[in-house]
Amino acid sequence: MTGKTFSAFSGYGIELEYMIVDRKTHDVRPVADVVLHEACRENGGEICGDVERGAFGWSNELVLHVIELKTSGPAKDLTRLASGFHGEVLAINRLLEKHGCQLAPGAMHPWMVPERETKLWPHDNNEIYDAYNRIFGCKGHGWSNLQSMHINFPFDGNQEFGRLHAAIRLVLPISTARTRRASPRSRG
Repeated sequence: MTGKTFSAFSGYGIELEYMIVDRKTHDVRPVADVVLHEACRENGGEICGDVERGAFGWSNELVLHVIELKTSGPAKDLTRLASGFHGEVLAINRLLEKHGCQLAPGAMHPWMVPERETKLWPHDNNEIYDAYNRIFGCKGHGWSNLQSMHINFPFDGNQEFGRLHAAIRLVLPISTARTRRASPRSRG
């Protein structure tokens, strides 16, 4: 393996996937490619599926109504990322505004019909998405009607991987219970 390795908990990669919706109707809008292309031109680049913006980046996902925000590399401090991600959300929403769109504020879309409304990414690397769709049938709720967050944890070797996996297995049920308890809808 080449390149720099990171030990467990020495850095984190965060990925946030957001749906794009119409500002008035909140219907799903498949314009991620338009936004990414405009952002590439603003940064002086060619039309692309990835935009580098310093500590953050934007990229396409499986479907045209989803855009991903991510750290450009491992971040050392999770607490400092919130304001940076917020700034990226605002920047994307500024680009989307002229198209009558915005990033969706919630999780799964309540009235999207994925079988009818899903449009796979048709540009660079689209053969990957076509293969996923052929194998898994990606025009369903679990593939195209979701917004998600991914946390990428590094590890250096099998021993660290085992310890990291054990820690995640221990903490994951607790974090889910804390989140549900802290949710405003679960109070009251």
